[in-house]
Amino acid sequence: MGIRKLKYISIFLLPITVSVAFTVQGWLTFLPLLVFFVGVPLLEHFLPPAVDNLTEEERHAAEQDPFFNLLIYAMVPVQLFFVGWYLVVFKEIDTTIDLIGRTVALGIMCGVIGINVGHELGHRLNRGEQFLGEILLLTSLENHFLPYHNRGHHTNVATPSDPATARKNEPVFLFWFRSHFGSYAQAWQIECQRMAIMGKATFSFQNRMVVYTLAQLSVLLSIYLVFGLFTLLGFFSAAVFGILLLETVNYIEHYGLLRKQRENGTYESVKRIHSWNSNHVIGRVVLFELSRHSDHHFKADRPYQLLENHDESPVMPTGYPGMMLLSLVPPLFFQVMNKRISAQQSGN
Repeated sequence: MGIRKLKYISIFLLPITVSVAFTVQGWLTFLPLLVFFVGVPLLEHFLPPAVDNLTEEERHAAEQDPFFNLLIYAMVPVQLFFVGWYLVVFKEIDTTIDLIGRTVALGIMCGVIGINVGHELGHRLNRGEQFLGEILLLTSLENHFLPYHNRGHHTNVATPSDPATARKNEPVFLFWFRSHFGSYAQAWQIECQRMAIMGKATFSFQNRMVVYTLAQLSVLLSIYLVFGLFTLLGFFSAAVFGILLLETVNYIEHYGLLRKQRENGTYESVKRIHSWNSNHVIGRVVLFELSRHSDHHFKADRPYQLLENHDESPVMPTGYPGMMLLSLVPPLFFQVMNKRISAQQSGN
């Protein structure tokens, strides 16, 4: 188990490549993009998926081992450090290519660490861990993700009521807007309903969307006052890039999958057949097993190191980075995935 758990340290390849992007000039500022969206898809094309699960003994050891929690806790200071570094060096950038390269580099960190690790911590039952997740999501201006994702997406996934479930033949570029703004609206609805149940005022400080909105405005105002408008626009662009990575992941995770509707209008329970899986190793470890998405939806509070592969889960032809790139060419994506949807539907 000791060697197997060390594979998750590969996440540090991201801050290492971003460090290079922040300290060099020219095309090397795009090193994180090249590594994770060129190198990783190429490697995953040739490396076989790993479908094995932990043994019962290994599961027990992984559940008790503090390494897995400490690793994701460490992502909080790492993310905060790189956001601060970006803000400090942004004014020094004097070429357009360096400006774009470094902003994209931070944007990848916002998506992979800020949002993805924030998502993992946001599912934890411990309030302290949830708070760490909120800090990470704040660095990507995506805090509404938590109330919507936990109480909206996990309830309505694979139904027309879920903005983050991509419809068959829906281009990713349209999905970005429908998912992001639809989930934001649902987050407000969820929190306002919670306030009504609690007998609290809609705009109470117990309404998380009120707190999140004030926190995000405070961050943006602070950046403007300390670093200026130009740096603020750079940070905002990086956050948007991270959000687009999130929405592209949302797109591939549930594309075209629908739960059966009962005669009374309700839907069947969420099953492992309602999310697309990928067992390609590099994407799995860098994204903390997010690509074992079917098991995540089946057991949402299961820690990342315990997520499993199951035969009934529909499988994508390659890993997340490759599928994200494929989604950017809608006709080709539809040709590949619609066949798999048909096969999945005929098998169930």
